Amino acid sequence: MAMNLSGKKVAVLGCGRSGVAAARLALAKGAGEVCIFDSNPKATCADSALRFVAGAGEQEAQAFAAEIVVLSPGIEADIPWTLAFTCAGAPIIGEIELGYHFYTGRIIAITGTNGKTTTTALLEHVLLQAGHTAKACGNYGYPLCELALLPEQPEFAVLEVSSFQMETIIDFRPEVAIWLNFAPDHMDRYTKVEDYFNAKLRVFENMSEEQLAIVRVGENLPGVKPRVAEFSSVADSGQLYYKDGYIMEGPAQLTKLRGTTLEQAHNAENAMAATLACRAVGLSDEQISAGLCSFCPPGHRCETVAEMDGILWLNDSKSTNLHSTEAAVRSQTRPIILLAGGKDKGLDYTAINPMLAEKARCCIVFGQIASQLMNTFSPVCRTIQVETVQEAVTAAAQEAKQGDVVLFSPGTSSFDQFTGYVQRGECFRAAVLKTLNL
Repeated sequence: MAMNLSGKKVAVLGCGRSGVAAARLALAKGAGEVCIFDSNPKATCADSALRFVAGAGEQEAQAFAAEIVVLSPGIEADIPWTLAFTCAGAPIIGEIELGYHFYTGRIIAITGTNGKTTTTALLEHVLLQAGHTAKACGNYGYPLCELALLPEQPEFAVLEVSSFQMETIIDFRPEVAIWLNFAPDHMDRYTKVEDYFNAKLRVFENMSEEQLAIVRVGENLPGVKPRVAEFSSVADSGQLYYKDGYIMEGPAQLTKLRGTTLEQAHNAENAMAATLACRAVGLSDEQISAGLCSFCPPGHRCETVAEMDGILWLNDSKSTNLHSTEAAVRSQTRPIILLAGGKDKGLDYTAINPMLAEKARCCIVFGQIASQLMNTFSPVCRTIQVETVQEAVTAAAQEAKQGDVVLFSPGTSSFDQFTGYVQRGECFRAAVLKTLNL
């Protein structure tokens, strides 16, 4: 049911793409007055036709007296600056919630600590290959509000949702929701792991028993109302499981992933989740298999940079938490030279030690968290501490032997030295090509 915005005063917080899309949608749906606010005095708005205030403080917030406050992803709902906009009793909703009320198609939502973007891109690809219209959106791709503004909306919104986005839903309800996995993350944002978990769990909050939750085997999700379909890459259980390069259903081989971009175990989990979701919305197994086998994942996710002298160099810069690095390490079948490090997010990395003791020949640590990782990893694995990614690549080239894999899987965010994981991954790629004279 569409939200009534007629004549309302709407404050949109954050001037990025999501904020601009939310402001445009609010105006298009009859809001009386819409203004985008950003606390950064140097912020700029991409749409000069929209009312915009940079460097807004609590005084400007209170003076506007909003009736609805729309929050962009990444802006916290409980900080004084945000709460100042609610002085007239305005509810706080997220851009996802606003878009949900005006998007008329079917929604598949994907959450989890790792694998969300790959699964979102994969679902979009399979749906398109099968002849449907679909857009990847949310935390990856288009803002949902942007889809709601299109004159011809796609049949499917394949929506990557973060814990931040789920904090501000009210009525949001997907037809299918995928829970890939959970591990501690964003502890620089959340006081307790339980707060992070509960925020993500809200993706199921408004779903009914007729709808579908797709969940990895072993995830403990209390109070989930929709019916559940499970998948696993480590056990012969669940509706689908992964074994010897095949997605299996009972004793039957369903889809061969060996030789595709999805054959490593963590990507096989994404493929199984996508398979169950696509079945739920009406695709045949033949359509799904064809889409899986022709898929090329987004960059910086265990992608091959080079293979030279029997040494494989993998770029997994998208790994921004321990669980992601753990999944990448687990997927390797060759001795590992692990390159890890970056910003200190307050995470405990000791959990990965048993796996490093088994699979890694050497760890090379860099960035703000290097000293902590040095102390954590050195008892179980030869560990070298450097400052930069280039120095880490140089050290790896000296350590690696024929048959090794050099795995750049940082295990934390990049904001100590880079603008994001993409810039970090490109730096790694450039350093490898330079070091190998390619």
